[in-house]
Amino acid sequence: MTSTPVPRTQNTPDETSASVCQLRAKREQILQGAEKVFLASGYEGASMSQIAREAGVSKGTLYNHFDGKASLFSAFFEERSKTKLAAIEAISREDGQNVHIVLRRLTESAIKMMLNPTSMDLYRIIVGEAGKFPNLADAFWRYGFGRTLHNLADWLRRRSDAGELHIEDPEFAAEQLMILCQARIVHRRRLMLQVDDSPEAISLLASRTADSFMKMYGPRHQ
Repeated sequence: MTSTPVPRTQNTPDETSASVCQLRAKREQILQGAEKVFLASGYEGASMSQIAREAGVSKGTLYNHFDGKASLFSAFFEERSKTKLAAIEAISREDGQNVHIVLRRLTESAIKMMLNPTSMDLYRIIVGEAGKFPNLADAFWRYGFGRTLHNLADWLRRRSDAGELHIEDPEFAAEQLMILCQARIVHRRRLMLQVDDSPEAISLLASRTADSFMKMYGPRHQ
């Protein structure tokens, strides 16, 4: 006697959508737990067991989403970078406004982003531990600084092509701009030195940075 095969049921679109939402929610839950552990213990001091406990998931669930601490850190850094860089990326897509005004907004956004407490903590972790764990520097460059430079270079190239700036090497100019944004306030905060980081001080630094950049790269180096 042969048995009749039971037809396989397929998930409905609603069921599939709900499943995807659940996976995304669980992933974000894990990333939030990872953030707390990495910022409190550093990369080397963090363990997958600690992260699982902080996230409120089993180690099995954790490893279903990430195959190890390196991939988890990269995913965490990428997701948080997307959020923190959103303002800069939105401004760098603007092509209609006066270039000096947009530069002023870009520099202030960049300074504030780098002064964010989480950004500061992550920077210190990466600088302190990249010698042992090169993947940290790779994540920082790929999803943070390198991504910012790429977007800025594209914007500078467009504004130069439009005749609003005179830039022969947009990639180098983008790096110059970001280095200028780290002067005076950001470097000192990273070293935990006393510095005026009030909104007024940040605004003044942003204005001076934009002015300096325009002197270097304005039309005919005005």
